[in-house]
Amino acid sequence: MAERDAFFDNAKYLAIVLVAVGHAWEPLRDGSRAVSALYLLVYAFHMPAFIVVSGYFSRNFDASPGRLRRLVGGLVVPYVVFETAYTFFTRWTDGVPDRPVSLLDPLYLTWFLVALFVWRLSTPVWQRLRQPVPVALAVAMLATLSPSIDDGLDLQRVLQFLPYFVLGLCLRPEHFQLVRRRAVRLAAGPVFALALVLAYVAVPRMSAAWLYHRDSAQELGGPAWSGPVMTLVAFGCSLVLVACFFALVPGRRTWFTVLGSGTLYGYLLHGFLVQGSRSWGWYGPAWVHQPLGVGLVALVAGAVVTVLCTPPVRRALRYVVEPELRWAFRREAVQPAHATQRLNQRAAEVS
Repeated sequence: MAERDAFFDNAKYLAIVLVAVGHAWEPLRDGSRAVSALYLLVYAFHMPAFIVVSGYFSRNFDASPGRLRRLVGGLVVPYVVFETAYTFFTRWTDGVPDRPVSLLDPLYLTWFLVALFVWRLSTPVWQRLRQPVPVALAVAMLATLSPSIDDGLDLQRVLQFLPYFVLGLCLRPEHFQLVRRRAVRLAAGPVFALALVLAYVAVPRMSAAWLYHRDSAQELGGPAWSGPVMTLVAFGCSLVLVACFFALVPGRRTWFTVLGSGTLYGYLLHGFLVQGSRSWGWYGPAWVHQPLGVGLVALVAGAVVTVLCTPPVRRALRYVVEPELRWAFRREAVQPAHATQRLNQRAAEVS
């Protein structure tokens, strides 16, 4: 088995930490322009980075029986399990005992599993197009013009985040080497600082909902033309920040490298604490909304998601997050190598 690339495991772990921190900061935005600016900055690139990496590792998806089995086991089963679990959990925390279990209406974090399932199934199509990224961008732009797109399966997010996945499909190892050069690393810090200043300026002028990519322009209160324009602007800004993020990710093995293979666990599980914390009054004390409290919330969120990515958690929950499902699929008929070789030789002789 080929050795895992530490860079990508490091990138996945750091991205999932930012996802958790962003979710933890959300209740602290009211009345704090600084927290809102930090929130905007994080949301501008944390999911795009995660999706670009997901696309990069989907390049070899060919809809073969083995990969389809892993697709069902790694996405469909966790979606059904966690969609059901989140529904029952929020019935309790939100006090909504009649909330239905609906597999067509992703609740909270589970939209990403639906999106990744659809994106990965469409991989062979994107790999056969001459200009896949512009086409995916056009799809995303058209989606913002379509308030009629049903909320079922969070199709707006599936379509509007699509360009990042398709970009990941198109990337090669040398592209990541380009953004990891010393010059880019040196520029990354100032770029993030400038982006934070711009986010601070944008807070009273722009809704963060544009970065969720889950609504059309009309649903966000803007004219129709603003949807495609914001899609292009957000894509350009996100790519710059994603490149800077990758530039700062260490390429060597670190203490958290091993956690990169467990990011799906951290992603799916941390949502229970995020959802529960609001109902349990964790954000009630005034000091939590002060700078020290904001920093502590970020540290706690990072620590929690780190624990949830650890091997013991993965071993305990592998049967629901990454089930093998060999029993549910037909055994693949695989010819021995020498038999295949003989068939090829005969075909060559006949031709």
